[in-house]
Amino acid sequence: MNSTIPWELYHTFLGVLTEGSLSGAARALGITQPTVGRHITALEKSLKLVLFTRSQAGLLPTEAALALRVHAEAMASTAAALERSAASQGGGVRGVVRITASEVVGVEVLPPIIAALRERHPDLKVELTLSNKVQDLLQREADIAVRMTAPQQEQLIARHVGRIELGLFASEGYVAQHGVPDSMAALARHAVIGYDQMTAYVRSASKAATWFKRELFSLRADSDLAQLALIRCGAGIGICQVPLAQRAPALLRILPDQFSMQLDTWITVHEDLRNSPRCKVTFDALVAGMLQHASGS
Repeated sequence: MNSTIPWELYHTFLGVLTEGSLSGAARALGITQPTVGRHITALEKSLKLVLFTRSQAGLLPTEAALALRVHAEAMASTAAALERSAASQGGGVRGVVRITASEVVGVEVLPPIIAALRERHPDLKVELTLSNKVQDLLQREADIAVRMTAPQQEQLIARHVGRIELGLFASEGYVAQHGVPDSMAALARHAVIGYDQMTAYVRSASKAATWFKRELFSLRADSDLAQLALIRCGAGIGICQVPLAQRAPALLRILPDQFSMQLDTWITVHEDLRNSPRCKVTFDALVAGMLQHASGS
């Protein structure tokens, strides 16, 4: 096997995996379709493996390709981290810092924090990736993470920034039309907003709230942003961060004495980045901003 396979071949391989076709990968990567084809052929020859088979639906990855994907993604993450680090070299706070956060935190909480950070450090460039999937800091998928679970890896530095309270909320319009349930059991007579697919967070929440079950939900979405939008527009009753709801007077808390959950919040960075000026100022800004959010101030 060729031990000096160029990174660009793996880069193209990831592009084809993601796009499902040579033409799609060519557009995404900004190269020609014949170049994509040559890269895949060269990679298959070097690895002595068949990576894709053709079908009417496009290129289908083989088992070998799927097995290699995680390693190629790790290479891509490392290459991106190298570029971010290289761009930050020089005096002062400059370069690129990549932040990962959940959808709701990334949309509802972080923008003003990032805006203020950029006002203080205009040479800093911020990449914000929103996902409820935990991005891997060890693989450098991001530089800093806002997480709702404590990190387990020793190579990560974490700061606990408080506990965000969750409660049940509905809009004034929904309450005016449908009233307020007088007990948790009465939720069954209302339009309740919740999840569709089971996740680790949902399993954890279900242990704390036995009523939190899929069959109860009249409206289901795995996107926290979609659930929040449904609550705000008056579609039903759903779970919302209390500090977010307090910003919207039109949202009313439902059964506060019977339901409350606490969401531990952490800011996490890889220990190798502790002395990076760009990461240090960003980490400190996120800690201060999330402490303020968690306290409801």
